[in-house]
Amino acid sequence: MSRLSAEKKDFFDSMDEVCHKFARMNTMNREEFYNLLKARRSIRKYKKDPVPREVLERILAAGMEAPSGKNRQNWRFFVVQGAKRDEYLKYSQKSWLGIKDVLQKRLKPSLYDFTERFFFTLGDAPVLIFAYSHNDSEERYHTSIGSVYMAVENINLACFVEGLGCCTMGAPLEIKAEVDEFLGVTKLPEYQRGELELLCGIVLGYPDHQPPKAPRELEGRVMWLES
Repeated sequence: MSRLSAEKKDFFDSMDEVCHKFARMNTMNREEFYNLLKARRSIRKYKKDPVPREVLERILAAGMEAPSGKNRQNWRFFVVQGAKRDEYLKYSQKSWLGIKDVLQKRLKPSLYDFTERFFFTLGDAPVLIFAYSHNDSEERYHTSIGSVYMAVENINLACFVEGLGCCTMGAPLEIKAEVDEFLGVTKLPEYQRGELELLCGIVLGYPDHQPPKAPRELEGRVMWLES
């Protein structure tokens, strides 16, 4: 057996051991998993209690367990807290201007007003995470983008099991260049090469309300092809 073949065998043997060990742990059954997915919801009102660093590190590590195209693990996360978080509020308020007209058509007046207040305060969430994709010629653009969003979903679920709430926001894209500058991303070599792209923001903290979850729209979402 060649050295390379032996290394491959050792790798797959170790992976089998990990998978069997996880199966024996049986820490979550099928019903619990699907209940977790159903229970997750977007939170827009938070307590001001700080989130411990070790909790944030676990959540980010969970995000980085996601699959990625060609295993490039091309996600980049920027975590904003404290005075820097407070400074971002003026940018959040500006991003509201780009989406308020669309939301006014879609939301009931009371929910529209609540959403507007959220953009002006970020619901008092103590932590902001900005998710970027490192794109390059080794992978197709949409595969790179999709890889990061899978990591973002892991973060959403990890927040829930940690007793936190979160809300994933596309609004920062309304002022993408300003957010890049605010975070100092523009100074990075990969950004200057045109390889770093902002995809979304995530606000998180300990929830201070329990909103109903929007009903899932199932009609016409899945097509079955058998012949």
